[in-house]
Amino acid sequence: MNAPNEKGFIGQSVRRREDGRFLTGRGQYTDDIVLPRQTYAYFLRSPYAHARIKSIDTQAAAAAEGVLGVYTGEHFRAVGGLPCGWLIHSLDGTPMKEPKHPILADGKARYVGDQVALVVAESYAQAKAAAQLIEVDYEDLTPVVDTAAAKDFGSAVHDEAPDNVCYTWGCGDKAGTDAAFAQATHITRLEFRNNRLIPNAIEPRAANASYNPADDSYTLYVANQNPHVERLLMCAFVLGIPEHKVRVVAPDVGGGFGSKIFLYAEETALTWASKQLGRPIKWTAERSESFLSDAHGRDHATVAELGLDAQGRFVAMRVHTTANLGAYLSTFASSVPTILYATLLAGQYTTPKIYAEVTGVFTNTAPVDAYRGAGRPEATYVVERLVETAAHQLKIDPAELRRRNFIKSFPYATPVGLTYDTGDYEATLNQVMELADVAGYAARKAATEAKGLKRGIGYSTYIEACGLAPSNIAGALGARAGLFEAGEVRVHPTGKVTIFTGSHSHGQGHETTFAQVVADKLGIPLDDVDIQHGDTGKVLFGMGTYGSRSLAVGGTAIVKAVDKVIAKGRKIAAHLLEASEGDIEFEGGEFKVAGTDKKVPFASVALTAYVPHNYPLDKLEPGLNENAFYDPTNFTYPAGSYVCEVEVDPLTGVVRVDRFSAVDDFGNVVNPMIVEGQVHGGLAQGIGQALLEHGIYDEHSGQLLTGSYMDYAMPRADDLPTFNVKTAKGTPCTHNPLGVKGCGEAGAIGSPPAVINAICDALGISDVPMPATPHNVWQAIQANR
Repeated sequence: MNAPNEKGFIGQSVRRREDGRFLTGRGQYTDDIVLPRQTYAYFLRSPYAHARIKSIDTQAAAAAEGVLGVYTGEHFRAVGGLPCGWLIHSLDGTPMKEPKHPILADGKARYVGDQVALVVAESYAQAKAAAQLIEVDYEDLTPVVDTAAAKDFGSAVHDEAPDNVCYTWGCGDKAGTDAAFAQATHITRLEFRNNRLIPNAIEPRAANASYNPADDSYTLYVANQNPHVERLLMCAFVLGIPEHKVRVVAPDVGGGFGSKIFLYAEETALTWASKQLGRPIKWTAERSESFLSDAHGRDHATVAELGLDAQGRFVAMRVHTTANLGAYLSTFASSVPTILYATLLAGQYTTPKIYAEVTGVFTNTAPVDAYRGAGRPEATYVVERLVETAAHQLKIDPAELRRRNFIKSFPYATPVGLTYDTGDYEATLNQVMELADVAGYAARKAATEAKGLKRGIGYSTYIEACGLAPSNIAGALGARAGLFEAGEVRVHPTGKVTIFTGSHSHGQGHETTFAQVVADKLGIPLDDVDIQHGDTGKVLFGMGTYGSRSLAVGGTAIVKAVDKVIAKGRKIAAHLLEASEGDIEFEGGEFKVAGTDKKVPFASVALTAYVPHNYPLDKLEPGLNENAFYDPTNFTYPAGSYVCEVEVDPLTGVVRVDRFSAVDDFGNVVNPMIVEGQVHGGLAQGIGQALLEHGIYDEHSGQLLTGSYMDYAMPRADDLPTFNVKTAKGTPCTHNPLGVKGCGEAGAIGSPPAVINAICDALGISDVPMPATPHNVWQAIQANR
């Protein structure tokens, strides 16, 4: 589809334009980039989880064939550490502990995989071989591994936090919540872990840094989700390089899921070293390095309670969570288990009193940060496991219990700091129950039991605060930067359009959806719109892509710039049509004089802007190029309802997801096909967490036991059912002109509790730990006999 139909482009399932180059191998990723006089880097990593570095001997490595430089933590003492972008204060008002996060380990190694030395050579093989010649004298120390036991463990990860506590933070009304619990008729209590996940994008992290002595500038190619933020953090907080002297380019990026948001040590070290050597330096992670050093996700230990009255109305919720932050504070690490977690504990319900307390702890494990959903999956798991368990304990149908407590009037201010602008939660629950054929469940259960298996059904309703951006809200909650987005519309003399966006696409399909929005508004063919992103040398300062913000925030910035183009176009059209500007209308790609048949196409106006024949230059400057920044007033709040059915073999503990149905409210939808694909991907990852994935460290040595695909179980096609997915007609967002809400993380947020709820229903027990592996399920069966 190139030309718009009578409905325009918005709402149409246009095929993704970028897929042609990806499917034919014409994409260009960071590892594809080879610069003149290219060199290669290898990082020597600590084999110990916690060790004092007594000495490092690099002489043999430096003398090895092809080696150009060997660097250790000593070389980076004069520069800053990797920064954390969100300041959290403890309940007593003190700021969180922020130990320095060195570029290379200096004095101590704090997790297995911590960068200890950098070797640069003419080839990767030479750099890797030379690294094995480095002799490091380690003094092995006791590692802190377990999340729940980290506080006052007796061994400190950092001297600045002798009890391993980074902060103890609270949200909500503690006294009021305690009082409400004292009056509750029934209390449901659960204690569980939200398992650690290891992101595994198809493309591993990679960087290629080059220094140009001619103008004392740097160019960094990097697999990253927000190149401007990468540049800002690296220049302003670490290396002290003037920002305008660094160009960061994030070309095609093969998936991120949050793990490529952050500023990492590797690309920072390469940028610094490229000037020392005067040559480009490339590093591409091996998969084993990715397991060790990419920021992990989740890893919470939680005790949660839900209080209800005699009618099954929720009266209060109380949550205490210990969140593992890993060995260092990653870029957004402090905000994920606090601002992005506890503020969502209201879910879709009118619970009047909520109190959450979160203790963030350091451990000798890889840093933990945002991973698809980032805090919202953890919150949804707490809420939906409590609600489903309470329903079974009270012998109330789980759907009915939810209906009794749904929010039905909007806007709605929750007791944990957010205001939902719109929603219709009962409608999505009704739709998913019809889609899932809940009415036919009893027959399916009987058929399953005839085979000697157990069948269960589980519900999950979620809400997500996304479109991360409101700078006033984020700033009040500790963000150290605004979260606006930028867009530029450059109309060429022929009427073709180039869009520059601060958002970044790493699988979302921006080159298609953004083009649909622009082509729809301008009434021009889709092929006349080109989307540019990921290059700080081309694009206005933008905050990048994460938190399902691209279309709601980045797309709105583009729309605002397009509106400026149209406004200027009216002035030009008024001159061409010899009419008053107030009489000019724009529709379907044409400027028209209202009430007449006089009109001029968009392309003619564009040409006039650049070739001003008989044009009033004293009144309007030439050109048709506009930009805009957008900072919304609130988050967007997508919501949905999921139903999962499982079959469980009680003899082996094997779980099979037989049916999975999902109905999501994403407001207005630009490309239904892309949205459905996003939901499918999220469901796969959420089911992966529920059944398979678990990052495990040995509690004694701190070694990562799940450091490869042989040990870390990723979901495969045969682990997943045929998804039954529907996008509801929806309740449009009230504060962005597109009416859109985020969709990229929904599937991963709502699916884990639906799966676990179904397993618990099948077995008639209150809890099964995630991941529900055959071993864990079998043990739960035995424990509850």
